Amino acid sequence: MKVLVVGSGGREHALAWALAQGGAEVHAAPGNPGIAAVARCHPARAEDPGAIVPLADELDVGLVVVGPEGPLVGGLADALRRRGIAVFGPSAEAARIEGSKRFAKEVMEDAGVPTARTLSVARPPCVVKADGLAAGKGVWVCRDGDELEAALHAAEALGQSFHVEELLEGPELSVFAIAAGEEAVGLPPSRDYKRIDDGDVGPNTGGMGAFSPVGDAPDVDEIVETIHKPVLRELARRGAPFLGCLYGALMLTERGPYVIEFNCRFGDPEVQSLLPRLGGGLRDLLAAAAAGELAGVEAPASEGAAVAVVVASRDYPARGESGTPIDGIEEAQAAGALVFHAGTALQDGNVVTNGGRVLDVVGTGATVAEARAAAYAGVACIDFDGMRYRSDIGA
Repeated sequence: MKVLVVGSGGREHALAWALAQGGAEVHAAPGNPGIAAVARCHPARAEDPGAIVPLADELDVGLVVVGPEGPLVGGLADALRRRGIAVFGPSAEAARIEGSKRFAKEVMEDAGVPTARTLSVARPPCVVKADGLAAGKGVWVCRDGDELEAALHAAEALGQSFHVEELLEGPELSVFAIAAGEEAVGLPPSRDYKRIDDGDVGPNTGGMGAFSPVGDAPDVDEIVETIHKPVLRELARRGAPFLGCLYGALMLTERGPYVIEFNCRFGDPEVQSLLPRLGGGLRDLLAAAAAGELAGVEAPASEGAAVAVVVASRDYPARGESGTPIDGIEEAQAAGALVFHAGTALQDGNVVTNGGRVLDVVGTGATVAEARAAAYAGVACIDFDGMRYRSDIGA
């Protein structure tokens, strides 16, 4: 089967790698230098249906896998389906579960899914959330008045609506459900690290690392039954059946699992720590979901553990960086790590930085401790000016 992966980040590199491991002929649009090692890359913008749809048609692909949320919220999956092309990714209407926090709250309330209460008065402790897409940086945790004032200014600067909700406490958990209408197959949970610095301090980012499996996670089938499926039923009732990855970001509170938010795609970098555990069964699972035929389908068997460490540029998350030469990628791979390119480019034949999150270095092993050691052994091989990363991922 030919598969077209849409996107250019670390998540898309991991998806392309996993699909190639399963025997697919993989293409990518636009891809990146790392993806080019496992797929044929095409210079088409992920956000442009006018480029992606004709490309998928010309390549005669059996499946399109859309990685980022932006094209999904913008209706790329709808455009592909209108052309009769199988796509793993929800419609624009279903993708509102991520594209609008207000819409997601309404869906969860009608579905009876536990989530944080919206507050009518902004008073700490609380959380300020932008309503629309913000590249993982539209959430501010406010424990005092100064943090709340700064959050309100930052939210207003985004130029979109926002709301304030209660602050939930507890360990976080990411659970991906491969969904087709009201059917869903849960994948093993993972846990990511949102703050920029060790000890979970500093500003929120798109994610600085992740690991899987998670020792304190509830049973994934129970989570899917009580969290994901009620939302899928509610979306179907509203005339917006969901086909794709419904990603539940959960907080394990003293009252049980509560939803922090839903996303309409795989998490980044969580999926980088998950796919190496699943073997080569990803292609058939995603194709079954795209065809709406998940009944009786089981998740690929998961083995061992994986830890993903994000290597970022100097001023991330405030800004990215481009053009800085990167050394040591081949050495990290020779040491046994997987290296997924998140923000890289080629310049005169050399790999250089091209973004805020630059690389995902993934270690695998029988345990999280072994995988963590392998990941940081790989990180130790990487070098570029201004390189930064957290040293406590999976600790």
